[in-house]
Amino acid sequence: MRQAAADLCWLLSRDYTAPAALKLVGDRYQLAVRQRAAIARCACSDASRARREAHEVGAERLTGQALWLDGYNVLTTVEVALGGGVILSACDRTYRDIASMHGTYRKVAETRPALELLGRMTTVYGVATWIWYLDRPVSNSGRLKRIMADLAAERGWSWQVELVQNPDEVLAATAEIIVTADSVVLDRCQQWFNLTRAVIDQHVPQANIVPAAD
Repeated sequence: MRQAAADLCWLLSRDYTAPAALKLVGDRYQLAVRQRAAIARCACSDASRARREAHEVGAERLTGQALWLDGYNVLTTVEVALGGGVILSACDRTYRDIASMHGTYRKVAETRPALELLGRMTTVYGVATWIWYLDRPVSNSGRLKRIMADLAAERGWSWQVELVQNPDEVLAATAEIIVTADSVVLDRCQQWFNLTRAVIDQHVPQANIVPAAD
């Protein structure tokens, strides 16, 4: 898997299209569909990796700032980590899962613990406010918004939860610090913080992290 991911990065860096490169590598290593999905989520071109590294900010930049979060992208990865699912360590240093909602979000046993872990970081980093963006078209987004708002009120966290048609467009366009592992957004945003990795590394020691790429 690691060699396949490295080969995919090499091809992407030489301007092969993503579908063609993935098919070539997948066939070369006889990867199953799930394995192909995993390396696709972990790989990127050298140019993309350099761009993402250049726009990443450290925790010291967060004090007093607003943090805009790709809600489902962040929450589901922490849920997967808490539940013992596979967490992929990508070549851009983000953590990604390979779960898929297929247009519907379902609250799981790990939802509230994941939100609790994330909420604690609000205080740790001294962030002025967290603005969560959830996909309006995803079923149960309204319900999750209420859960998050109620929990934030209980804990005194400065959270706002917004339902929008396309969080990717909102996050890619803002000059605020964002949180996501979405590769398309990372290639367009002005500044981002690797919150999901920080939370999992610090608070989920049992996480099943697979170094799928160097």
